Amino acid sequence: MMRKPRATTCKVSQYKDMEDSDLSFTQTISSDEDSDEWSPSEPKSKAPSKTASAPAEGEKKAAVKRTVKPKEPKAPKEPKAPKEPKAPKEPKAPKMPKEPKAVKPRAPRKPAAERKTRVPAALKDSGGSGLAGTKRKKVDKAGEVKGEEQTDGPEGWRAEESGPSVSMKKERVSFIVSGANEADRWADEGPSLAGLKAKKEEVEEEDFTFDEPSLKKQKTSGASLGRPTALPHAVAQALRNELNMNWDLQELVSVLTCVEKWVCVNIIGLLREENTVPFMVRYRKEMINHMDADAVRDVQLVYEELCTLAKKTQSAIQTLKKDGVLTTELEQNLRSCRSADDLDHVYSPYKKGSKLTKARKAKALGLEVAASALMETPHTLDLQTWVKPDTQGLSSVEEVATGVEHILADMIAKDPETLTYVKTLCENSYVSIQSSVSKSALKGKEQEKTDQSRRKPDINNFQLYADFTNKIQSIQAHQTLAINRGESLKILTVKVNISDRVKTDFTWWCINNRWRPKTFARQELHAIIKNAVEDSYKRLILPFLTRSYRTKLTVAAEKESIAMFVRNLRQRLLVSPIRGCTVLGVDPGFRHGCKLAILSPTSQILYTDVAYLHNANQQKEAEKLRHLMTKYSCTKVVIGNGTACRETESFFADLISRRYFHPLDVSYCITNEAGSSIYSVSPEAIKEMPDLDPNLRSAVSIGRRVQDPLAELVKIDPKHIGIGTYQHDVSAGALKAALDGVVQECVSFVGVDINICSEILMRHVAGLNVGRAKSIAEWREQNGPFMNREQLTLVKGMGPKSFQQCAGFIRINPQTLHSLKTSPHPEPSVPEKPATKKGKGKTSVNVSTSFNPLDQTCIHPESYHVAQRFLSFVGGSADQIGTAGLRQCVESKVKTSSAEELARTLDTTAETLKLIIDGLSQPPGFDIRQNFGQADFKRGIVSMSDVRVGAVLTGRVDNTALFGAFVDIGVGRAGLIHKSKITLDKLPANQRRRSLALGPGQRVEVRVLDVDHQRGRIGLDLIRVLE
Repeated sequence: MMRKPRATTCKVSQYKDMEDSDLSFTQTISSDEDSDEWSPSEPKSKAPSKTASAPAEGEKKAAVKRTVKPKEPKAPKEPKAPKEPKAPKEPKAPKMPKEPKAVKPRAPRKPAAERKTRVPAALKDSGGSGLAGTKRKKVDKAGEVKGEEQTDGPEGWRAEESGPSVSMKKERVSFIVSGANEADRWADEGPSLAGLKAKKEEVEEEDFTFDEPSLKKQKTSGASLGRPTALPHAVAQALRNELNMNWDLQELVSVLTCVEKWVCVNIIGLLREENTVPFMVRYRKEMINHMDADAVRDVQLVYEELCTLAKKTQSAIQTLKKDGVLTTELEQNLRSCRSADDLDHVYSPYKKGSKLTKARKAKALGLEVAASALMETPHTLDLQTWVKPDTQGLSSVEEVATGVEHILADMIAKDPETLTYVKTLCENSYVSIQSSVSKSALKGKEQEKTDQSRRKPDINNFQLYADFTNKIQSIQAHQTLAINRGESLKILTVKVNISDRVKTDFTWWCINNRWRPKTFARQELHAIIKNAVEDSYKRLILPFLTRSYRTKLTVAAEKESIAMFVRNLRQRLLVSPIRGCTVLGVDPGFRHGCKLAILSPTSQILYTDVAYLHNANQQKEAEKLRHLMTKYSCTKVVIGNGTACRETESFFADLISRRYFHPLDVSYCITNEAGSSIYSVSPEAIKEMPDLDPNLRSAVSIGRRVQDPLAELVKIDPKHIGIGTYQHDVSAGALKAALDGVVQECVSFVGVDINICSEILMRHVAGLNVGRAKSIAEWREQNGPFMNREQLTLVKGMGPKSFQQCAGFIRINPQTLHSLKTSPHPEPSVPEKPATKKGKGKTSVNVSTSFNPLDQTCIHPESYHVAQRFLSFVGGSADQIGTAGLRQCVESKVKTSSAEELARTLDTTAETLKLIIDGLSQPPGFDIRQNFGQADFKRGIVSMSDVRVGAVLTGRVDNTALFGAFVDIGVGRAGLIHKSKITLDKLPANQRRRSLALGPGQRVEVRVLDVDHQRGRIGLDLIRVLE
């Protein structure tokens, strides 16, 4: 038979270089997002019992999996054990101490530099076993196991910080730009296990209750505090059966993302329970090791890709089985694939539509036995006996030898150990990518000279890549995407150059090691093996390596480009709103005039008109403007940056300089109008402003972008907002998913006033969708404003899981309630009798109609009982939320006792208490965006001719690309800071871990390096980032 591949093939290597150092949110999300674990109080403890009993069924294996339990005796400070409602289940723990000794803690694997946080020695000393879901002990040795670092939340924090934490409110305010040490500060807390419990009862009973004391929730965290060593047994078994691959999912996700394995286990468990990323980042921070939203989405993306790969593999196996060509060896090779590229390499020769390969033709002639004999017993092989003169392919010894070579070449190209070796050779050799102008492009250029009517893609756009060569390891992401675009337009020809030394070393290794015959072989048989190796390398392996390199470069470049889009969009959405002033929105234009829209401080349309500012009647139009500005007391002018922008800016600057609007102190700003035209003709705009002309809708959109950027920009497809580069060269699906995710993240973290926010904005709250947002709007229309969060449970389609996900991000503003009550509106009442929820499995529930002051905070309903106990403890009441008196009481109590001690007193975790302190201390109407930059209003103008080399200017980043940042310095042309000028020493400490570190809206101080008036380009050098 054929020689089987060696068993010890393709070790899992941890690709440290795959670490994404580009996560803009890494140390920037505010502690505002911290909270304890969510586990609704249920009258029955079915779910916990299932979770607890499942490992017991596993007998000895379960003992290893639950090695975390014996750690309880080692934590003498654990005060919660006596109170634990799950006490009857604890007796299982003493059975375990025998096992943990055998699986004593290994050195913890250090997580990725971008996302790792320090683990104090106190945690490391209380080590436990490795991840229970793994089948092999060597998984633990690889270092993924981080379940051993466990302690109680308060104890873990105590090891890190001893003093009172009074300044938490300020640190939570700026969850993007706050200090980088904040994430590290809370990094030592063990995450919670409670969130991993499967709660099937919720669907049946619809238990929305959060206000009962939930000691069970707190004690589940006492066992491992968010670091379960595995998924629940039933979930893990279901996942293994679902994937049916030769690799461990959690282990592979950990390797590919460079995230600790226990964190990957938690994230996978949370995702399978349909938790949203914003909910995990704010209210399950301990379980995900304080990772930011971008990092969690990376893990989610890898997890989904591997699940998709498993489904494709299963489909391929079924197809091959149906065709009768599936062998045990082939099936194992398919199930061992770790990427779509690997799967394609193994499966493509067997696809129905593919051309019959040379190896399959030779096998069809029966030469597979001869190829096997050549490797196993060459001394018995006589090729002459295989000659059949009347059969094509077997008519001579040479044809038989060629057939055997093809079979051997195919075996070599699909052997995992061989592929691993050749990849290792390439890693240690010079591999480059080269691009040049294609022959078809040159031919087309010649034809274009003779026939001007034929327009083809301009070769000059790719002049930089007409003769381009770069090392694979050092090529930049934007270069990869540019080359890919040139190749798709048939302008460039691209190839990967691999050193000839790789071929020489590979051939020698194959002949003398891996593919050496087991017994003596004659010279002519050795020649067949050598020819097979060389043929395999040239015809099969080299193209495979080329495809592999191109795929890796493209994937990495797309990931970098999407990350740039995400950072830019986040910066754009979180621009601080301009509140409390009337705004004039101007959509500039020449021929069709400038469209005007005057908006009230609450963004209501007061007046719309068209003014022709760039014709002979300028004075008349100026008088009209003065009349409107005076009538509506408008002091802010917002000009779109489209056609006629600079001329319109010059017009207003001239009027302001002449004090034309006196006594009003008028100023103006220029804002990005990208996407406003598309929005103005969209169904949403027609529904919102049915009586307005589309051009006037555009002016309204421009004005609202400054009044409340987030509420306005969510109405537009993120791809049309004018951020990032190469959006048409990356995966449309991946880009849309990432941008939709960051929109949901921003909307959720800012929070929405459920009684006045638009239906479009509600769609982007975590846990809500188009249907639920529509149902909420309809309920609001029929019943009046929501009096409390609990009334959301009465909305059609709002189940326990949806309510859990969205409740913490929804606000009930008392000022809004008061204004809605005083205005004419249907009586906002809910029947006193129990409100009946109709639908499958729904039951009657009593819902209060009174206002709960906690509903205006970021505190989740699951923690209300803790918040009430804390208020009683400090001598305050819920009616005092946000007042200086309550803030003073809280601060004095925290000064006398640390947050950890208070948490133990209140029988909760320090993370929950810190979130509660923030929620109670923040003033009414608190907005996390208040620490972000606002639009720059000015009264004068300068032109490009005024710019001089060496001049020091201030500006605002307008957009960022993979090669640098474009800065608006107010001269009509954005200057470019090349990425080589953006060095670490010029950046604040909390921004030094991003790849480019700058995003739209940031104010910077720059020095002019060069001015090209002919091409309209300004080169800038970054001096510093202005806070």
